[in-house]
Amino acid sequence: MRPERCLSAALSRLRHAGLCLLLGWAASVAAAPAPPAPDWSAGQDAARMIVVAVANKPDPQLGAGATPRGYGGLPDYAGGERAVALAQRLSGDYGLRELSAWVIEPLRLRCMVYAVPADTDRDQLLQRLQQDRRVRIAQPLQEFETFSAPAAPDEKVYNDPYLQLQHNFSAIAAAGAQRSSRGDGVRIALIDTGLDADHPELAGRILEQRDFVGGAAMPAERHGTEVAGVISAVANNNLGIVGIAPAAQLLAYRACWSLPGAAAGARCNSFTLALALTAALSSDARIINLSLGGPADPLLQELLSHAIARGTVVVGAVPPSRDLGGFPLGVPGVIAVASSEDPAPDAPVLRAPGRDILTLEPGGRFDYASGSSLATAQVSAALALLLALEPKRDSAELYTLLSRSQAAAGTSINVCAAVAALGRDRGHCQNRTPPAEH
Repeated sequence: MRPERCLSAALSRLRHAGLCLLLGWAASVAAAPAPPAPDWSAGQDAARMIVVAVANKPDPQLGAGATPRGYGGLPDYAGGERAVALAQRLSGDYGLRELSAWVIEPLRLRCMVYAVPADTDRDQLLQRLQQDRRVRIAQPLQEFETFSAPAAPDEKVYNDPYLQLQHNFSAIAAAGAQRSSRGDGVRIALIDTGLDADHPELAGRILEQRDFVGGAAMPAERHGTEVAGVISAVANNNLGIVGIAPAAQLLAYRACWSLPGAAAGARCNSFTLALALTAALSSDARIINLSLGGPADPLLQELLSHAIARGTVVVGAVPPSRDLGGFPLGVPGVIAVASSEDPAPDAPVLRAPGRDILTLEPGGRFDYASGSSLATAQVSAALALLLALEPKRDSAELYTLLSRSQAAAGTSINVCAAVAALGRDRGHCQNRTPPAEH
């Protein structure tokens, strides 16, 4: 064999062997999943945990046909090799233990939940990490809560509900609006607790369910079931109540869990909410309902800002403190909703009934609940009615329509008036009877 051919063949074999080694190494990195997330509902100590995010840059292309996305489509993808290696270096530099990790692809971030050593001051550690140029976000693992409460113990519990008992349905003039729209095809992402998808009023109506809290099985919890019932309980089926947008498509993302022994209320954290928001972004939900709230959160704010920039309508509940500076209401563009029975916060908000709202409960039951969580669900449903008629309306236009429908300061929205403002009213705004559902 001529010397130049011998050299060429040898180089070819070396290139082939090197490429195989590189592919095998990259595959081993990509195939190594992140540690499984804790079961948050089991009572984790969030005060000793932090969230850190670093850039998740595309791995170098290994050859013809490779793409910058690399292994990003795999279900257990825990980040590119450079981001994984950086996370390991951060663990070593700061004495941290990685509990779980995930990739937020729209933001090009790899996020890690770290356990803080017992002998380390968490706030001082976060200050050091925030000054580390390798780190995009460093923050506490914060906790959030839902805003609902059961009926007072001395109030009558109705086991045989009727539309006439849904005072909120009349207050927002939903019956007339449903003559023009039932929210057909509008996707609403409920980021909440688990819900009772087998409830007769919800069976077959939940487009997708995912659990980001963990545990043995998806539980049917109270808060998520209540919110879902307000939005999309079956209309005019001789059973139970009427949802405000009964033809909307619900995407149920469990990011919160019920508190043990509590009749109402639930808790969420930065990790579970970030996973659920990422799922909502991937689902192309038109509306995200957040009947919850808590402190300002840099990671969650960045996710919501991205969603709003994409045209997603985000609706959040005003907390009992009436402080609008936390998550989600502190993010510009989020539509804030307060109960019309409560004192108004010192900022523009939409209002809907939030006291003694008849809705669904797990186990096929019905009961009353109160709180801005329920008012928020009504506004999300009202927005679905409007978007089904005019899908190209943006969040600011929709807010203006519903804000102008409030007859006076402190009064509830009137979704039928908003439909009429679109020029889509068919003359049924005074008719209180909902249309039959087929």
